Amino acid sequence: MRMTGADIIIECLIEEGVDTVFGYPGGQVIPLYDAIYRNRGRIRHILTAHEQGASHAADGYSRSTGKVGVCIATSGPGATNLVTGLATAYMDSVPMIAITGNVPLSLLGRDSFQEVDIRGITLTVTKHNYIVKDISELADTVREAFRIAKEGRPGPVLIDVPKDIQVGEYEYEAREIAEPSPVRSRLRDKDIDDAVGLIRASERPMCYIGGGVIRSDAAAELRDFVDLIDAPVGSSLMGLGAMDSSSPRFTGMIGMHGTRLSNLSINRCDLLIVIGARFSDRVISKSSTFAKQAKIIQIDVDPAEFNKNIISSVHVVADVKVALKAIMERIGGQLDHSEWMASVEKARKRYPLKVSSDAARPKQIIEALDKVFPKDGFITTEVGQHQMWAAQFLHSREPRHFLTSGGLGTMGYGTGAAIGAQVSHPDKRVVNIAGDGSFRMNANELATIARYRLPVMILIMNNHALGMVRQWQTLFYEGHYSETTLDTPLDWVRLAEAYGVKGMRITPDDDPEKILKEAVELGEAVVVEAIIPSDDKVYPMVAPGASISDMIGYEDLQDNT
Repeated sequence: MRMTGADIIIECLIEEGVDTVFGYPGGQVIPLYDAIYRNRGRIRHILTAHEQGASHAADGYSRSTGKVGVCIATSGPGATNLVTGLATAYMDSVPMIAITGNVPLSLLGRDSFQEVDIRGITLTVTKHNYIVKDISELADTVREAFRIAKEGRPGPVLIDVPKDIQVGEYEYEAREIAEPSPVRSRLRDKDIDDAVGLIRASERPMCYIGGGVIRSDAAAELRDFVDLIDAPVGSSLMGLGAMDSSSPRFTGMIGMHGTRLSNLSINRCDLLIVIGARFSDRVISKSSTFAKQAKIIQIDVDPAEFNKNIISSVHVVADVKVALKAIMERIGGQLDHSEWMASVEKARKRYPLKVSSDAARPKQIIEALDKVFPKDGFITTEVGQHQMWAAQFLHSREPRHFLTSGGLGTMGYGTGAAIGAQVSHPDKRVVNIAGDGSFRMNANELATIARYRLPVMILIMNNHALGMVRQWQTLFYEGHYSETTLDTPLDWVRLAEAYGVKGMRITPDDDPEKILKEAVELGEAVVVEAIIPSDDKVYPMVAPGASISDMIGYEDLQDNT
C-alpha cells in the first residue's frame, strides 16, 4: 500500500504495539501530526507543556509498563529540548524512541530556520540514532530503532526525519514484529561454573542488586536465588522495588545515603554478587576500600560494565533472568549461611535507620504518605533530599512502581514521569515527591495534568532552598549558601489552583497523615505543599572520598543491645 512517510511512521508505531505518544508540534512535524490526527482512533497523543516534559513522560510510561516509550518534537529547539530526557533514559537504561522532524533535505547544512544537527548532538546520550534521507529506508529504520531500544541493555534511540521524507510517498508493507529474545549468546559454561564454585565456597555471601533486575523482569528469580544461597541483599537506588523491603534479607540501599547495615555488610562479606548493577561512584565512594575483602561476581547484560570501576573475579554476560536461572540449576541443593544471616540481623538491630532532629519532619511526612498511599500505586520523584528521603522511608513496592532519575540526577524529571505512569495506569494512584527547587523546573506540566484530568498527586517538600546543595554547603563549605536560598514569595497552593488543580498545605503544626489521606482519597489532581525546615538533612551520609563504612549521621545502639 502506498502512503506518505508520516503515515508509514504511524503504521510502524502501531506495529510495535504503541498506543500512546507524548509530544509537542512544530513546523517540521506538521505532516506527522496530520497523520496523528487522521489516526486519532488508533493512537493517542498527549500534548505536554514542553518537549522535556514529553521525554520524561515517555520515560515514565516505559519504566512503569516495561514497554517502549515514544516522544515527538519538531526540529531545532524542539529537538534540543529532548536532550535532557534522552540523557536521563540513557543513564538509566530506559527503552525509548524519540522522533524529531528536520528541515527538508535540500536545506540541511545551510543554517536553515530551526535547523540543528540533532543526530550529532545526541550521539553520546542515545544507544543509537538516525537521520532518514531515503523514504525507502524509513519503515525499516523505525523497526530497527525499536529492536535496538529493547534488546540487550535497553536505551533511547532517536530518529530524525526531514520534512520532505514525511510528505513523500512510498510503498508500505505491514510486518509482524517479534519481541527480542533475552541475551544469552555470551553466556559461557565456564563462567557459570566459576560463579557456582565461588558461591559454594563462600561463608558470607551478599547480593548487590540494581535496575537490571527490574529491566529484565527478574524479581521472582532474584527472590528464589537469594533464598537458595541464603544471603542478604542490598540495593542501588535504581534497584528499589526488585526486593520486598520488608524481607529479613533486605538490608536497604547501598552507598552515599544508604543504610549503615548495607554498607557494613558490603565490607564484611567474603563474596559480593552484583546483579544488574553498575559500580556507580555514589555506591562505591572510595573504590580502594569497597568490598576489598571479598571476591566479586558481576552479572550484567552489558560487558562494558565489567572492570570499569571495580575489578571482578567472575563475569557472567547475559540477561539477569537467564543468568540467575542457569546459576540456580547448577548450585543444586539449598545452601546454609544461618550464622552469617544471624550476624546481619544483629547488625540490623544495632544500626537501625534512625534520624536525628535534622530529618525528623521529612521522615514523619514520608512515613505518613507511605501509610495512606495505595500499595499498588506508583511513586515518582524529582532529585535531591526528598528523593533520598523517599528511598529511605518508603517501603519498596512492586518492581516498576518507584520511578526516579538515578544516573543523571535530573531535577524536573518526576512530574513528567508521573504523567507517563498515570496515562499508562489510569486506574492507579500516582504521586510525585518533589522538592520546591526541582518542581519549579517543570511546574508548567501542571497544564498537562489539568488538560487531561490526570489524577496525579504532587507532594512538594518545601524547605525554601536547594536542599541537597545547601546540605553540602553546610557540611563542607563553611555555610556559604551561595544561590541556594529560594526566598521568592511563591504560593504553590495558589499556583496549582491557577492551573485548575486542587492545592493543599501541610504547615509545621499540622498532622501530615490527616492531610495526605484526604489528598489521596480525592481521586483527582492535587498539589500538597509540605513546609519543612531549611536545614533538615539526609542522613546517614558518606562524605566525599570516604569509605562507605565511614558514615556520618547514623545512630549506634551498641549500648542498648
